[in-house]
Amino acid sequence: MSDTTTLTAQRGSPAASTSPGTPHGLPSLGPEGTALLRLLDDTFESWGVNAGARAMTMPPLLPAADLARLDYYENFPHQAVLAAPLDLDRRDEAQFCTDTGCFPCDALQPAALGLPSASCYAVYLDHEGRQLTEDTLVTVVGWCFRKEERYEGLRRQLGFRMREIVAIGGREHAENHLCTFTERITAFAEALDLPLRKEAACDPFFDKGGSKAVLQRLSPVKHEFLYEDLAIASVNTHRNFFGDRCSITLADTGGPAFTSCVAFGLERWLSALTRRHGDWATAAEAVRTAVARLAPAGPVT
Repeated sequence: MSDTTTLTAQRGSPAASTSPGTPHGLPSLGPEGTALLRLLDDTFESWGVNAGARAMTMPPLLPAADLARLDYYENFPHQAVLAAPLDLDRRDEAQFCTDTGCFPCDALQPAALGLPSASCYAVYLDHEGRQLTEDTLVTVVGWCFRKEERYEGLRRQLGFRMREIVAIGGREHAENHLCTFTERITAFAEALDLPLRKEAACDPFFDKGGSKAVLQRLSPVKHEFLYEDLAIASVNTHRNFFGDRCSITLADTGGPAFTSCVAFGLERWLSALTRRHGDWATAAEAVRTAVARLAPAGPVT
């Protein structure tokens, strides 16, 4: 296989999901993997656009101060990755260390930029301070970054791409968004012959000691779709958390907007599809067949 990331298997045999050459979680994709990733992303984007979503492009980094306002570093400190420029005033004192492969901390300026772990944070920040006169859908794809205990091929990466379809508006709009795309993901997986199981998960968007955290335990805010032991998609409701923190309000009530999002980890889909179907070509054909099968019902054009 031409891809350097995952596939050492021959046609019809299970595809390997690990790569000894990517210990830092930064694998590359060759032509076949790139084509399949684009096919998947085009499919997921079309689901959003056909539902009325505006396609947008968000920045790859966000101000750390903005992420802090969203409790990101309190809730996800284990995943956080920051970026900082070199401190040129200390350039002669703190040089790159060839033994460790790192710059020492005192060679860097303060880390004022964060690399987000999900694409939707930028969407909420982009809508900050707006009053919505109607329910909104936005779809974005972005590079996301997560510090992991270990990295494994396309299954777990430091840097990966995530397609999201985000709903902002009234409570009913946010809830219906998740119901619609839960059905769509389920139908797509069946058409792909990709057995997925849906499980409740827990993302600590809320203060662990607060009443919202208790409500979260009673009514989960996140459900994941897993292939084997790998979550490749999720549906998430944040209630009015981001609407409140980002001052996104509803014109009819004046209260904070509700939000929800549907997320697809693109490289994880590649891993699942190649493990299921054996190689890039068979996986790509399965996607094209599934898209064609579902097209008359309207999910994809």
